[in-house]
Amino acid sequence: MQDIHHILKTYWGYDQFRPLQEDIVRSVLDGKDTLALLPTGGGKSICFQVPAMAKDGICLVITPLIALMKDQVEQLKKRDIPAVAVYSGMNRREIDIALDNCVYGNVKFLYLSPERLLTDIFQERVKRMKVNLLAVDEAHCISQWGYDFRPPYLQLAALRLLLPGVPVIALTATATEHVRKDIQEKLHFKQENIFVKSFARANLSYSCLYTEDKIGRLLEILQRMQGQTIVYVRSRRQTVEIARFLQSRQISAGAYHAGLKFEERSRAQQAWIDDKVRVIVATNAFGMGIDKPDVRLVVHLDLPESLEAYYQEAGRAGRDEKYSYAVILYGPSDVADLQKKVEEAHPPLELIRRVYQCLANYYQLAVGSGLMSSFDFELADFARNYKLKPLEVHHAIKRLEGEGYLQLSEGYYAPSRIFIQLNNTELYEFQVINPEHDSLLRLILRMYGGEAFANFVKISERKLAEYLKKPEQDIRRKLEYLHKLQVIVYEPQHDAPQLIFTKARQDALNLPLNHKKLDELRERALKQVKEMSKFVENTNRCRTQLLLAYFNEISDESCRICDFCLAQRKKARQEKELKSLREKLLTLVQQKPYLPKELVQQFEPKDAATITTLVRELVDLGEVAYTVGGQVQKT
Repeated sequence: MQDIHHILKTYWGYDQFRPLQEDIVRSVLDGKDTLALLPTGGGKSICFQVPAMAKDGICLVITPLIALMKDQVEQLKKRDIPAVAVYSGMNRREIDIALDNCVYGNVKFLYLSPERLLTDIFQERVKRMKVNLLAVDEAHCISQWGYDFRPPYLQLAALRLLLPGVPVIALTATATEHVRKDIQEKLHFKQENIFVKSFARANLSYSCLYTEDKIGRLLEILQRMQGQTIVYVRSRRQTVEIARFLQSRQISAGAYHAGLKFEERSRAQQAWIDDKVRVIVATNAFGMGIDKPDVRLVVHLDLPESLEAYYQEAGRAGRDEKYSYAVILYGPSDVADLQKKVEEAHPPLELIRRVYQCLANYYQLAVGSGLMSSFDFELADFARNYKLKPLEVHHAIKRLEGEGYLQLSEGYYAPSRIFIQLNNTELYEFQVINPEHDSLLRLILRMYGGEAFANFVKISERKLAEYLKKPEQDIRRKLEYLHKLQVIVYEPQHDAPQLIFTKARQDALNLPLNHKKLDELRERALKQVKEMSKFVENTNRCRTQLLLAYFNEISDESCRICDFCLAQRKKARQEKELKSLREKLLTLVQQKPYLPKELVQQFEPKDAATITTLVRELVDLGEVAYTVGGQVQKT
């Protein structure tokens, strides 16, 4: 077993672990099932990556976020750590190659989306892998009490049976007491073992500001404060409109939402990461996996659906531990609007069944077919085809996800890829017989090398077209033709969300939906709205204390930097100053009487109005009085 400090320094360049990280790493290396609760930006990945590197074998990492898993794989590769990912949208041959490399190669990390655990192809291969650790990221997804329950996570219990003796580490940034117990129970922990870093963020100031002019208040805040900023809104339309408004006020801003093309999303995100744009206006699709430590401000213009979601999103500010701000701007109808939104998110059973039937028709799936089939999903096109409202389709799919029938991944970019199916000799013979394809195949071999015989390689049709001086569309057509001839496997680039049928297609009329569970989900969501509204409308307690209490962490210490604490400190300071002014005023008039004008001149000009008010109050209390000549004297 390698020294963990040497690994940390060699691959990550850090001289020491953050608080709690080393304790978690040593717990994993001792073979203990471990639950780690670390806030956003708390360094969760180190907690499983370092112990996995210290031991012989491969670490399986389960995460529901494709963009995040792809980012982590790329980050590991940059550190010369072999890693691969298997997720929806990949070609079966591509999955085959990736899993074979995990069995026979030197791969250290295999990232999987949870629905992949159900497949025969994975379950057969995993038995032959030398697995040293099972890491479950976003572990709250395994609990029906969590805010983002995902049924495929329940398959992790069966995976543990296939991997006897392999420890598990579950990681999350947000989990209430109930969820913590549920995670350990569902993952079959041998004994309770939790590491919890305080949910308090000493450098993060929370504020909830009531306003009837959110855009005006946002502009005022941005003009007063400096630094990189995320502004979260609910709709895609708002991202564009608010970004344009800020630009018109000479504040550099970009828009980001899942409906933009990959190039547009990537350009906006990179400009913000590189500090070329100060503000990114985004839906909550933005932020996962973006390691930008110097965000100074996160503003919410719409209320998040739960305190868990808010804590994660607000926590993207100040990851460098420097002073930062998280601000919610809320208006008179926001709480009612959020409650209505939650009600809409739980549609009637008839609508859920109808959407399921339409999806089966859309993808032409017969009853009993389609298990683990993955399809590009364009919400607007689907809704238009079946005369449904996009929002009701979205909510129905979320409920079908919760029932375990579907999985809808976020949109992610996959560049075009090819794999040469023939061996060297067979390919040469094909080129001799088919000279019209020779130049393209030779160029592919020259540009992408022999790796294309062993693995899928990323290609650029544009570059191929430039070299061959042909239209790009001609290159695509030739690649598609070579794919049909089974010379290559060609996977064109795509950027669409993936819809996966995690169960074989059912008869929609008899789709067994759990009415009781769906009602419970609705009630739980409404309870979360209630907690969110209590947090926003709070006027008598430190906001950090409120958040901590929600996550079962009781603290008598106030944060001293939230809007409530700052108001209390200001009030205390004003009271102290008022007391001092009162004492000075009484001392002066005890020495001799003063005309009001003369009395005011004994103080700083800024205190003139306060002194005038104090004199009136002291007269009413009988502590001072006016003489016949109109002077103020001590009684």
